Amino acid sequence: MLDVTGRRLPDFPGIRAGAPHAVVIGSGFGGLAAAVRLGARGYRVTVLEKLDRPGGRAYVYRQDGFTFDAGPTIVTAPFLFEELWQLCGRRMADDVELRPVAPFYRIRFDDGAIFNYSGDAEAMEAEVARFSPSDVAGYRRFMQVSERTYKAGFEELGHVPFGSVGDMLRIAPQLARLQGHRSVYSIVAKHIKDERLRQVFSFHPLLIGGNPFSASSIFCLIAHLERRWGVHFAMGGTGRLVAGLVGLIEGQGGAVRCGQEVDEIVVEQGRATGVRLVSGGTIAADIVVSNADSAWTYRHLIRPTARRRWSDAKIERSRYSMSLFVWYFGTRRQYPDVAHHTIMLGPRYRELLTDIFRRKILADDFSLYLHRPTATDRSLAPDGCDAFYVLSPVPHLESGTDWSVMAEQYRQKIARHLDATILPGLESEIVTSLMLTPQDFQDRLNSFRGAAFGLEPVLTQSAWFRPHNKSENIDRLYLVGAGTHPGAGLPGVLSSARVLDTVVPHATELIAE
Repeated sequence: MLDVTGRRLPDFPGIRAGAPHAVVIGSGFGGLAAAVRLGARGYRVTVLEKLDRPGGRAYVYRQDGFTFDAGPTIVTAPFLFEELWQLCGRRMADDVELRPVAPFYRIRFDDGAIFNYSGDAEAMEAEVARFSPSDVAGYRRFMQVSERTYKAGFEELGHVPFGSVGDMLRIAPQLARLQGHRSVYSIVAKHIKDERLRQVFSFHPLLIGGNPFSASSIFCLIAHLERRWGVHFAMGGTGRLVAGLVGLIEGQGGAVRCGQEVDEIVVEQGRATGVRLVSGGTIAADIVVSNADSAWTYRHLIRPTARRRWSDAKIERSRYSMSLFVWYFGTRRQYPDVAHHTIMLGPRYRELLTDIFRRKILADDFSLYLHRPTATDRSLAPDGCDAFYVLSPVPHLESGTDWSVMAEQYRQKIARHLDATILPGLESEIVTSLMLTPQDFQDRLNSFRGAAFGLEPVLTQSAWFRPHNKSENIDRLYLVGAGTHPGAGLPGVLSSARVLDTVVPHATELIAE
């Protein structure tokens, strides 16, 4: 096997000489999980990453003694990670410590009212009762709906490929029973009457790029998923999970090569045969797996003549998730009363989401997610300091916002709001700072239109309607990550890699051909 410079590499230990070669584009969690699974199935694996370090959206920034996870930072369904270590005959706990976070989220309303969201059923009912005693029974009913949806949508269908219309038709009755055509918010509102509680129990689609007022009610499953498995944080930061997975890949004899941006997926006679790099080199492959944004993959990495379903026109007219403005900052003091995860809801809910998803305008108000990892892990900041990031959902680049002009203004507006609410004195305590805008999502992370989560998670862009895990018309090309089935979020992208076990032939089958 040759590396990207043309040098011959030694045979990988533990993998038979002449084993088929798999190239994985991108080292986000979907790509790393795919590489581990392919290695366990007998492939020689090379992961190619554009950035200087692995992780993709889970990149790690280190600055002035602070460690900032670019995101994601909320770990649910930890068994999906543990399974990857088990495939390599190892224990995840030997490499990564996952620590439960309680409460899961502290939700703060614009008037200062607080709802502590946890996995404790009794405590949650007490919180609901504080806001609206008459909604406790409705909350119980909603959680029953969430559990049923979880069992069908996650346990049964989350790792099942949807390669044909027939696959979709087979689950149509199930979708009908679960009212998959309805939105998350409408299902919550059916059971809960208090408007503030409706916001508490409908915000989850925002964690995967969806609008609660249009995201399929299938995503009601997240409430039960969190109660079932908890919300965790990787000690040392999410980057520890990235480093652990890279270690698994290298232990299998695979390689993760950074600073290697793919310019094109080479397609010959309808089959993916390798990749061409921006640097000019070409790497041959028996199969290619793209963890790049699915719209970016089809729009920019594959020539139009090689694709049918995902034409330029279809890609352009598809609906895309919102983007994010993220401000990472460190303070010279600590804020011990601030929770690990705080969701700060603004004065508007439906109207703000309409501005973001439909009108695509950058509104004057905002809702925020404040992440304070040093509430759980002091090692991420110098002694006596705190590390934070604050995230604001914003429209993707179709808004026309010039972030080179707006970024600092928007940051200052958020800083003033935090100073006036839960981080008093903030503006005089900041010692380090950096920002990520929708423009960075496009330019740095190759996200189409700067959409942070790829395709918007609506029913008409779910399952069979999403780009398939096994490319519809290019043989031996596969997709993993947020833009394919089942969708965004850590459980989703890890499950997309799990689908490969079904759709990718075992290495021995290719050898036999």
